[in-house]
Amino acid sequence: MDPAILWSIVKHDRLRDRRYLELAGEGFYFTNTDSLQQYLHEFDLNLGGSLGGQETIPETDKHRYLVGSIMEESIASSQIEGAVTSRVVAKDMLRKNRPPRTVSERMIVNNYLTIQHIVKTKNEPLTLDSLLALHRLMIADTMEKPEEAGQLRTNDTIYVVDAVEGDVIHTPPSYTKMGTFVTDLCRLFNDETPDFFVHPVVRASIIHFLIGYFHPFTDGNGRTARALFYWYLLRKGYWLTEYLSISRVIMQSRSQYYRAFQYTEIDENDLTYFVLYQVKTLSKAYDELKKYIARKNAEKRQLLTLQVNEGLSPRQAEIVRWLEENSHATLSAKEVQMRLAVSGQTARNDIKILIDKGYLAELFVNRKERQYIRGPRWRG
Repeated sequence: MDPAILWSIVKHDRLRDRRYLELAGEGFYFTNTDSLQQYLHEFDLNLGGSLGGQETIPETDKHRYLVGSIMEESIASSQIEGAVTSRVVAKDMLRKNRPPRTVSERMIVNNYLTIQHIVKTKNEPLTLDSLLALHRLMIADTMEKPEEAGQLRTNDTIYVVDAVEGDVIHTPPSYTKMGTFVTDLCRLFNDETPDFFVHPVVRASIIHFLIGYFHPFTDGNGRTARALFYWYLLRKGYWLTEYLSISRVIMQSRSQYYRAFQYTEIDENDLTYFVLYQVKTLSKAYDELKKYIARKNAEKRQLLTLQVNEGLSPRQAEIVRWLEENSHATLSAKEVQMRLAVSGQTARNDIKILIDKGYLAELFVNRKERQYIRGPRWRG
């Protein structure tokens, strides 16, 4: 069949079944396609509720996986917007709680703090004040004009550029619409509109798109959009979202990400393009989580052998595994405490035992600070 004829049939079906939304005088629509409904059904089974994901993550590992996923999301979301710090350096900074040295590192720290804030306040409604506070937290100390953090833009000297090709792909609506837009956005986020059911994953995807479309801030719109997507899904009970690095998948398909924005705008603001991209991204992030957990479970079986042979606790065996993965690793008691989700005293006790067994050696950085590296046991 001729592609033009085939597309006209698809377009006719979409127009017939479309649902219409309006924000700040701008019209949008979307269609619940068969493939979209299949994805949504799988998300309902696996990502939320009392059953979703219960068998995916062992209870004993939840905190550790959560810390890791928040780090990954913070790093990837910042890298999408141009942060140039590597994952290894960024994760080391977050684990050691080292102050950021560059704007790129500050972007990552801000993202990390923002996601932690969202996890703590996920059940609160979205208001103008909470949106501005989120943006202020996300963008602090990274803007040329610091006073613009946590403020809606006040001019139209802004456009959206494809970070891959460098082309202008979108000119946002006038800044005069931003007040009305935020009011309408909050109503959409808080489930006050529209007057028909919108699946939570679809609604979260639309919220993400709308921030990119209206561009209410002079900078940080992409990071804010992804944070609101994450926040809304947590608010609606899709708790496994906390463990997914959605931005990492977006990083791997950035050209598709930007095209989904473009296709939506070109085709009469048909949100279906962007919603389908988002659900595919969410599905891939879930698949990657399952693979990651399977790999970690295999590692745990190896650690069990180490525990039996060496008389180590599960935590101590985990520290040994870190040293095995990175021969140049330097650890601090604070980092061990955070990564294992234990008290400072417990972390220090585990470190002492590993020093006594020769797995760790102590380095004095100064009178107060100590670091730990591979001990003499590794040279045997």
